[in-house]
Amino acid sequence: MKPKDLPAPADAQGKYKIPALRALSEITTSLASESDIEDLLERFLGTMIRLAGAEAGAVRVLTTDGKHLRLVGARGFPAETLREECHVDVQCSVCSEAIRRHAVDSSSDMAKCLEPTGASLIAHRTHRVVPVPLRYKGQVLGVYNLYLRTGKKIPEDVSMLFRSVGEHLGMALENARLSRENMRITLMDERQMLANEIHDSLAQTMAYMKMRMALLQDSVIDGDCELSFRYMNDVSEALDSAYSSLRELLSQFRNRMDPRGLIPALEDLASTFRKRTGLSIELRNQIPDLGLTPDQEIQVFHIVQEALANIHKHASAQRVVVTLAQSDGKYRITVEDNGVGMSTPESPPMHFGLTIMRERADRLKGRIAYQSRPDEGTTVLLTFPAPRAARIPRR
Repeated sequence: MKPKDLPAPADAQGKYKIPALRALSEITTSLASESDIEDLLERFLGTMIRLAGAEAGAVRVLTTDGKHLRLVGARGFPAETLREECHVDVQCSVCSEAIRRHAVDSSSDMAKCLEPTGASLIAHRTHRVVPVPLRYKGQVLGVYNLYLRTGKKIPEDVSMLFRSVGEHLGMALENARLSRENMRITLMDERQMLANEIHDSLAQTMAYMKMRMALLQDSVIDGDCELSFRYMNDVSEALDSAYSSLRELLSQFRNRMDPRGLIPALEDLASTFRKRTGLSIELRNQIPDLGLTPDQEIQVFHIVQEALANIHKHASAQRVVVTLAQSDGKYRITVEDNGVGMSTPESPPMHFGLTIMRERADRLKGRIAYQSRPDEGTTVLLTFPAPRAARIPRR
């Protein structure tokens, strides 16, 4: 047996273990703190090339249409090649092989891989491509392509590392996609909420003004001064109401929720409400650990904010109490005032923002209820399921 045919010593085979483990540790640590997954993919391309002993490398991610792979980063390629390889068809020989087999493997089909770009500057140095698919639950979301010299083999330790890296980064790509999707949904929901707010506070008032202006025009044409002055006064009052509502809306949407969480945000809201209106407001928190998601906190915050705005505009109250409590596996958020109450609490007027508050309660899988009597104040009650962890009694 020739010396070159002898198996590599154990210490030579294991020399990659420490660098490989170090790289994996660095990647998993970065996943917890890195906000831009594509920056992370590009940054670790150099590590992948170094561990594989490759001459060049590229990393691509699947486009939203699922038909192309977009170049995120590359090393060892000429600039003109990168411009031509910004997007490649998903059926490209090497990438298609990685997606089909879902495995770290080597390929010698360099001709088809380099043919579309004419990357002759690396073709004479490399003859094998190792694709490392980035997959999540059986779906490939991207791929590292590592270009090796002829006869170059990737150690088993490094191959196992690449499989683990592919799973970790595939999961990170899926999480990034879900985050973008959730952000779009949240943005659309908030825009719908804003549209509802404008409809309830401004659109109805302006529609009233438009009708009154038509009547005013008719009365002026008829020479009826008494009616003309009455309609002018109606339009003036409606204009004042619309201006007040607009300022209220601007104040609400500028008052963003405190990033520290719901309780600090409600404390700041109560303080602002107290200074702006002069009303006495008390916040009672009877839940030691809320455990809500950020989206749930936002919904509760805006419901309380809307309830306080309604009290200021309609209740003529002197005192308000906001209470956070828990019972029977549900959170109960109440906003109580000692104002004039509502004559028909079962069907309150639309300007109380019921539609908006109910939509936010629906997002919490909860409901809004009202308890009120004339001259005895109003209680707004929000109930929704507590998180599973919060339902477990503490010993």
